[in-house]
Amino acid sequence: MVKSMTGYGRAEETVNGCTITVELRSVNNRYLDCNVRIPRLYLFAEEAIKSRVQQIISRGKVDVFVTLDSTGAEKVQVSVNKAAADGYYAALEQLAADYGLSNDISVSLLSRFPDVLLAEKAEEDVEQMAKDICLVLDRALADFDAMRTKEGERLKEDILSRASAIEEKVALVEERSPQTVAEYRAKLEARMNEVLSNTQLDPARILTEAAIFADKVAVDEETVRLRSHIDQLRDMLSKGGATGRKLDFLIQEFNREANTIGSKCSDIDIARQVVDIKAEIEKIREQVQNIE
Repeated sequence: MVKSMTGYGRAEETVNGCTITVELRSVNNRYLDCNVRIPRLYLFAEEAIKSRVQQIISRGKVDVFVTLDSTGAEKVQVSVNKAAADGYYAALEQLAADYGLSNDISVSLLSRFPDVLLAEKAEEDVEQMAKDICLVLDRALADFDAMRTKEGERLKEDILSRASAIEEKVALVEERSPQTVAEYRAKLEARMNEVLSNTQLDPARILTEAAIFADKVAVDEETVRLRSHIDQLRDMLSKGGATGRKLDFLIQEFNREANTIGSKCSDIDIARQVVDIKAEIEKIREQVQNIE
């Protein structure tokens, strides 16, 4: 199916006590450009995030925002600083001996002294944390992809409707083109009769001139190719996938055929149809710029 390059997706989940929020936003770009905004402490997950994004998205400028709230998941390890405890204990015993005091040293007393008990944050499992982030990322990507698919379908319908409009205009050009030759022949014969009123006209000469004119203004090849391009456009849209760049090249061919038809025909009615065709082609080109 056809997908738009623009989209937004979001997912939030608490995994192993850590609340992870992932947001994705993309705009049009010629190639894939993925930027990850993540707290410095979790930069180890950046490559894994980019790898997941590349599996889903082939074109566009994508910004990934990752926020983490690990307040509820923080684990603290408490250990005894034995050197400090030994020092305080020895000092207390010395005080008791020097001043004849009762030795009432207790655990609670020792624990109150600075640096006797050390509280340290437990080291995080980097691999597990990266997996948790990617788990939430996958859900955000699913939301993001659903939005791109919906927008892509809208673009597809609009392009197909404009392709049908071009086809109708091409049919009018094909219908009108032979008439221009007949009208030219009639005008040529009238003018020659006016100039050579007393001389018999040579039918062969008129036929030759009409044939030269017909060859000059013939647009059969161009209209056939234009119809072929329209069929190819429909086929590419029906197959879907990352077709944006191919469609862009195809629209250039649309323009080339339309310009050739316009340059060959001096007829006002055909010229009007060509203007309408080129207007529809330009609108299709603008829509194609949004397709992945």
